[in-house]
Amino acid sequence: MLKILLSAATFILLAPLTAQSQVKAIVGANVVSLDGGAPVRDAVVVIEGERISAIGPSGGTRVPAGAEVIRADGMWLIPGLMNMHHHYGYMMPGPMTAELRNEKNTELALRVADNARQALLSGVTTVRPPGDRREAAIALKKAIDKGQAIGPRIFSAGEAIPITAGHGSKHVRRTYDGPDELVEAVRSRVAAGAVWIKIMVSGGIATTGGEIAEALMTPEEIEAVIDAAHRFGRKVTAHSGSSNATMTAVDAGVDCIEHGYMLDRETLVHMKANGVWLVPTMVVTQPETNPLHETFDLPAWYLARREAVGKLHLKAIKMAIEEGVHIALGTDFLPAEPVNGTTATVVEAELYVKAGMTPLQALRAATIEPASLLEVEKDIGSLEIGKYADILAVPSDPTADIRALRQIKLVMKGGTVYRNDMR
Repeated sequence: MLKILLSAATFILLAPLTAQSQVKAIVGANVVSLDGGAPVRDAVVVIEGERISAIGPSGGTRVPAGAEVIRADGMWLIPGLMNMHHHYGYMMPGPMTAELRNEKNTELALRVADNARQALLSGVTTVRPPGDRREAAIALKKAIDKGQAIGPRIFSAGEAIPITAGHGSKHVRRTYDGPDELVEAVRSRVAAGAVWIKIMVSGGIATTGGEIAEALMTPEEIEAVIDAAHRFGRKVTAHSGSSNATMTAVDAGVDCIEHGYMLDRETLVHMKANGVWLVPTMVVTQPETNPLHETFDLPAWYLARREAVGKLHLKAIKMAIEEGVHIALGTDFLPAEPVNGTTATVVEAELYVKAGMTPLQALRAATIEPASLLEVEKDIGSLEIGKYADILAVPSDPTADIRALRQIKLVMKGGTVYRNDMR
């Protein structure tokens, strides 16, 4: 039976595209290699239940009797895309914040469920919301796992942990100050079901809480968060546009940095040496997304902060690529947010190529690298036997031109087809 979620205007079907067979075979497509090797051409990919059971050329790989056959002649198969920074309950400054400031829990639940559905249909099969409103993403994950909603695999940080007057402090139920309160905050997030912890160590673009280049949290506060989180086996990611704040966080043992708007080469070298990841969110600052920003009627102060860091951000990501910093794709916009005829997720990957990645590196940053960041590369992130069948089909080879991601024709997550435009 279809499960139906009622929104204010429409019925949102929370069900697969069609009745699903337990055994499927995608035939006629080329399977992209993420290690730079030759693709498997004219392949047969067999899926049993949720996982891939066979991959090989059509001449030597059998389609099981009774399997549901999905024709994908001439298409290119890639893993589902991953977005490591977005907020299903996000609010842009200005009219959007004013409209949603008093949003009820029921209204928030409907909004995040619809955003998750759109993310999956756009080809994003795994996400990491590093801070969301009222643990909405944690509740959504539970609903998806139970089959009550559709959406990507979710690895949530719950609600972010801001300090008083710092970035994001106006959009949470409580702020925290001093090591003791911050340890309490970590434990409360763990109890709520967060699998990551998110802190704000510098100012940001979307709020007026402190300057972007300033280190707002004390070393003792940062150390307390990281120690408490690591004791519970949770990784810590830090919002930071500041080299000074990032250096302190890296020295304290942080696992990941979000944005990195104004990072210098010394800081990036330090990150690389300590195995710290970077999630760039370039769509926030680059001119390619000006049309998207214009749709939000943003206040002048936000546009000024964005303009102040745009060129520095591009320079920082170029240096990060040169230094070999581990990079995982994230947007800070909703994964399916429309941008110039495609989505924010795809434009983010294109911006990595602009900053110096090869198309293959950009594709990896959207697939296997995030899986490594999440420590789930044994299950997702590439198309291999035994892994979950999170599979997209595009008309051309994205390792030759990343813009191939603009034309996703098939979306499969865990062996279930949620979108098929090849029919």
